[in-house]
Amino acid sequence: MSSVLYDVPGPAAVRRNRTLGVAGSLVVLALLAFVVWRFAEAGQFSPRLWEWITYVRIQYLLLGALWATISAFAVAAVLSLAFGAFFAAGRLSDHRWVSVPATTVVEFFRAVPLLVLIFILYFGLSRGLGIEIDAFWAVVLGLMLYNGSVLAEVFRAGVNAVPRGQREAAYALGLRKTQVMTSVLLPQALRSMLPTILSQLVVVLKDTALGFIILYPELLYQARFLGSQNQLGSPILPVALVIAVIYIGLCLILTGVSRLVEKRLSQGPRSGGAKPADPELTAPQMPSGAGFGGGAA
Repeated sequence: MSSVLYDVPGPAAVRRNRTLGVAGSLVVLALLAFVVWRFAEAGQFSPRLWEWITYVRIQYLLLGALWATISAFAVAAVLSLAFGAFFAAGRLSDHRWVSVPATTVVEFFRAVPLLVLIFILYFGLSRGLGIEIDAFWAVVLGLMLYNGSVLAEVFRAGVNAVPRGQREAAYALGLRKTQVMTSVLLPQALRSMLPTILSQLVVVLKDTALGFIILYPELLYQARFLGSQNQLGSPILPVALVIAVIYIGLCLILTGVSRLVEKRLSQGPRSGGAKPADPELTAPQMPSGAGFGGGAA
């Protein structure tokens, strides 16, 4: 019997939910139609404002910006996961000289806004310490520090959410703490953490747009550049719509990959053991001549 989180709706509730769903869909469609009508009234669909997308040089420019966004996201995502795993292990340590500094680092970088981190890395290090850092690494390191701190809390909460009996049973078997963590706790915690981890990676992807503040040539930077060109008719809104569609497509791809990974993990390992034996063949046989009411002859 399948379990649900709420009572199964009856016929009246089903009709009410369908009515509300249809009404909500009509409201959304009406709002979209109104927005499209206002865009048309303002001349945002005139051919002159959209002919920029047919230029080959602009298409290559957007492809370069797309690659800059993806490369910054990929490096920042890997570093954020490594940063989060490292400091989550530190916070879970039984030694205060390890857990206290790890907690301080995580809480500090969670509290500092990402844009401030990027400014400090790009402008502050060069002027204060004489350390030059380019725009790519300023964006990547800022994303790593902020999102890695958030992921560290996700990892720590996921491990602590595993029932305490699992940990105690593993210690009772004589496993060391490292073996308990890698063989017992992490495999169970990963399944519960995965949706949150992948949601945070979507945030990493969208936050790469903050790189335009320090002139990193990602999608938003090129959108602002193209939208300000008078010879193209200053198509700021058409360019923004195209960039928004690109971001939506990237997020949908990442979401699809995350759902595929989550589905594979939820299936669990496939059993490759032997087929269960027939109960009739393994049932104990009574000795011949024995019975409930008689003995041996």
